[in-house]
Amino acid sequence: MNLKELYQEIILDHGKNPRNLKKIENFNNDATGHNPLCGDKVHIYLNINNNNKVEDISFEGSGCAISMASASIMTDLVKGKDETEVKEIISDFLDMIKEKPELSSKNINEEDKTKLMCLSGVKKYPMRVKCATLSWHTLTSAINNSKDEINTEKMDT
Repeated sequence: MNLKELYQEIILDHGKNPRNLKKIENFNNDATGHNPLCGDKVHIYLNINNNNKVEDISFEGSGCAISMASASIMTDLVKGKDETEVKEIISDFLDMIKEKPELSSKNINEEDKTKLMCLSGVKKYPMRVKCATLSWHTLTSAINNSKDEINTEKMDT
């Protein structure tokens, strides 16, 4: 199997069988996001403990396979990490989607880097970048406990 086929398989798997697709109990931070051009919607739920560690994370929403796969991969990846690590991973992912050829974060292992890299192909399609980054911007909003809805049309991917 070549790399392109592997990437497609990961996206299809997470798109059809999203991980953490539910509303967790006892969340203490949350945020919503919307991509009006595509119709993607996401609601991120976080349980951050007193040590600023993501104890649990989940999402509810609907959208295209890219949007759902990105949210699914993201929730798997950040669960158990502290807020500083999560912010660094978000920054690294968003940089990779926009311009960088690779991920450089030391806070994710090679298997997780492969999962994230499967979304790198969207940089060729600016409309799809918004699908892939919606949940990540919404996670940032949830961490910051902002109550403003993320709207991809009112931001620079």
